[in-house]
Amino acid sequence: MTKKLVLAAIAVASSLFAQAPVPDIVTFANGERIVGKLVSSDGASVTFHSDTLGDLTFDWSKVKELESSQSFAVLPKNVQLKKHADTSAIPQGKIAVADQKITVTPETGAAKTVAVADADHVIDKARFENEVQHDPGFLRDWGGAITAGASLVQATQESRTFTTTISLVRLVPDVDWLRRRNRTIVDFNASYGTLKQPLTPTVKTQIFHGGLERDEYLSASLFAFGQATFDHNFSQGLDLQQTFGGGLGWSAIKRANESLDLKAGVTYERQSFSGATKELDLVGSIFEEDFSRGLRHGIKFSQELIVTPSWNNTDAVSAIARALLSVPAYKRLNFSLGTIDTYLHNPPPGFKKNSFQATMGLTYALR
Repeated sequence: MTKKLVLAAIAVASSLFAQAPVPDIVTFANGERIVGKLVSSDGASVTFHSDTLGDLTFDWSKVKELESSQSFAVLPKNVQLKKHADTSAIPQGKIAVADQKITVTPETGAAKTVAVADADHVIDKARFENEVQHDPGFLRDWGGAITAGASLVQATQESRTFTTTISLVRLVPDVDWLRRRNRTIVDFNASYGTLKQPLTPTVKTQIFHGGLERDEYLSASLFAFGQATFDHNFSQGLDLQQTFGGGLGWSAIKRANESLDLKAGVTYERQSFSGATKELDLVGSIFEEDFSRGLRHGIKFSQELIVTPSWNNTDAVSAIARALLSVPAYKRLNFSLGTIDTYLHNPPPGFKKNSFQATMGLTYALR
């Protein structure tokens, strides 16, 4: 009985040992070695996970050798795949790196060698196959952030100010090594405040903006867009501005940490002002620029400018400029500083053309 138990224990131990993954090893040019798991590469840098040191990112130029028992797909530069594309020409298999060359050994067939300088991405094979074949439902793959801020003053004056911003983006696909098919953008921001003091009427601030946009990519960088926005600004006497438009856009910069989109199109606007007896129906153009960049230490900066001149009423020009700086605080929570400047060339008498907001709050990143 004892002998059988010993043999069974040896068999179980052997099975566990055989199933244990062999760790990856990276050797740097200075001779230092790290044991862990290769995660991915974006062409210029490598992401490597060490159980001791956590996630590390370093340049390929610092790597002397790398050995991995995992299977990866190595995408050459200037190759951007479409969904459900034929991937038979993409080197896939276990990889080894030496002399700035990646040797890919498939399960069957001859090994292929790709120079590190020519490799745009190194992606886990299982993830690669899933992304190429994956068709997410509309409720999946949403990213973005939710920001909230408040200011309270309780003294001779009573002041209450609340701000909220919701920015949602859905990219299909949501990886930069597959050709983008479409993008959906939903944004909403609101600012509401009151100021009370004895023997003085209450002063109110009330600003709302909501927008929806859909982009359909015609090529890797060119896309057609359609959008609708709704604006209310009590501080400028604007009851409601409805804008519906569409046109063409160009993704001038589309990198993992930086993007720049330029858009131009035509719009229809309907403006309704406080005290006005007639609504304005406007036909015009829209020019838009959207920029975002990831900075060091997880800091992110985004900026947007939209100008909408009218053809049939040259006084009815509107514009909006936004900027947001987000600084990591704890896990998905970020501290944010933002500005929003709204311009109306034709507000009612007694109202200023500019409405400027400076906001501060906490932002929760969805992913």
